Amino acid sequence: MKVLVVGASRGIGREFVRQYRANGADVTATARSDDGLAALRALGATPIRLDIADAASAGGLASQIDGEAFDLAIVNAGVYGPRTSALELPSEAEFDLVMRTNVLGAMRVIAQLEAALAPGAKLVALSSGMASIGGRAGSSGWLYSASKAALNSVVRSAAFALGGRAVCVAVSPGWVQTDMGGAAAPLTAERSVADLRGVIARLGPADNGSFLKHDGHLLPW
Repeated sequence: MKVLVVGASRGIGREFVRQYRANGADVTATARSDDGLAALRALGATPIRLDIADAASAGGLASQIDGEAFDLAIVNAGVYGPRTSALELPSEAEFDLVMRTNVLGAMRVIAQLEAALAPGAKLVALSSGMASIGGRAGSSGWLYSASKAALNSVVRSAAFALGGRAVCVAVSPGWVQTDMGGAAAPLTAERSVADLRGVIARLGPADNGSFLKHDGHLLPW
């Protein structure tokens, strides 16, 4: 099995690399820093330097994966941005960074993946339960929520564009103990990724364009 993990410097992305490598998969993974690349190499992955928020860096992904045929591509890279409450406005710079990373960055990556996916491949984008408009219960992190809702729209478009060649889904990892989620989160990265790997393994054509929780349940858009 050939796996690509975009955004594997730490947390959930790196845990995907660790678990798929432990399961014997051939893993290619991206990171921005020398330390991140070294950590991926130590896990036995093929590291690629990539910053999806940078147009020049992101635009070079296709040449680095030319000739590959990935069975699974995971787009994990993302940022939370300002931890606002209620209707507190982000600055223009904060807005630009979050949207450029979480939405445009994913679009840049997905647009270059079509030729590098094996027939019947799976394309998985890491979204968030906070992206669910129908399931939202509060106003915290409204910039992050908006960006992940936009990412879900990107995944739906990709599902139409790649339908028949790949199964495209958005997934929520749950509230996870990472630098973003904090120590109070109920899920470890190991548990969340193990759950998600089970969901990914069960994906079929009928799931194309879905938004799924880490336990496999459908989430409302």
